[in-house]
Amino acid sequence: MIQRTGEVVIRLPDNVQQATIKPLILQTIMPGTPIYTDEYTIYSRLESWGYPHKTVNHSAGEYARDEGGDGFCEVHSNTIEGFRPLLRFWLRPHRGISQALCRCI
Repeated sequence: MIQRTGEVVIRLPDNVQQATIKPLILQTIMPGTPIYTDEYTIYSRLESWGYPHKTVNHSAGEYARDEGGDGFCEVHSNTIEGFRPLLRFWLRPHRGISQALCRCI
C-alpha cells in the first residue's frame, strides 16, 4: 500500500484472499480514503468496507483515467507499480529479505 504523497506500507500476507487483506487494509488505511487499484477481484469489497474504490482495466489497455476532465489522470495504480522496481533494486544487494524477517516487521 502506498500513499501518493510517499508513505509506503509493505506487508507479506500468508495468502491473497479478502479475509487476509481486509484486516491489513483496515489497520493501515483510514475509512473513507479513496483507493485506486487494477481490477483484481480481491479488491471488489473495498466499497463495502468503507473505501471509495476506482479501478483501471489493464487488460483493456487502460492504465490511467481522467475523470475530472481537467487533463489530470487521477485514477491509476502507477504509484505502486513504480515503487516495485525501486524496492527490487534496493533488495538486490541484500539478496532479498527472509519471509521470517518480513513477518517480524
